[in-house]
Amino acid sequence: MTTAREPAPYMNPYLAGLGLGLVLLTAFVLMGRGLGASGAFSTIVAVGVDALAPAHATGNDFYLGYLENGFGGPFKSFLMFEVIGVLIGGFISGALAGRVRRTVERGPRMSAPGRIAFAIFGGALMGFGAKLAGGCTSGQGLSGGAVLGLGSWTFMLMVFVGGYAGAYFMRRQWK
Repeated sequence: MTTAREPAPYMNPYLAGLGLGLVLLTAFVLMGRGLGASGAFSTIVAVGVDALAPAHATGNDFYLGYLENGFGGPFKSFLMFEVIGVLIGGFISGALAGRVRRTVERGPRMSAPGRIAFAIFGGALMGFGAKLAGGCTSGQGLSGGAVLGLGSWTFMLMVFVGGYAGAYFMRRQWK
């Protein structure tokens, strides 16, 4: 029987932040745009609606904006490749650090199905908020903040306010 190896320590947050900043700078220089993820998920939804109800998708400006991406279609979008790369890179990084395992992170007062339900609800709420705000936390916080967008800085301030306010109610689940 083999024992699981001890996970590698997390990266220094200052070095990780520096690396992320360099990735963001490279994206601006090479692609002419910053980082973000919500546009990729909107593209997937638009393609799904187009497959199920093409007349509705082509008659809707929201979906049409994601379907007419040029250069061969919506899945040739920079954001699609970015999100796929993040998923693959995150898995490889986790595997190399010994952190890939099948588990549900939860506190002693929370059941695994309850934790999954909260995660799905929170993800849906974040997705809805990303559409209202005009971008996700990476698009608004990193890319918008890097170009000193007032809306992006306001968005990130409210993300922290909401996070601290929500943490007060959720903290007891982890004790």
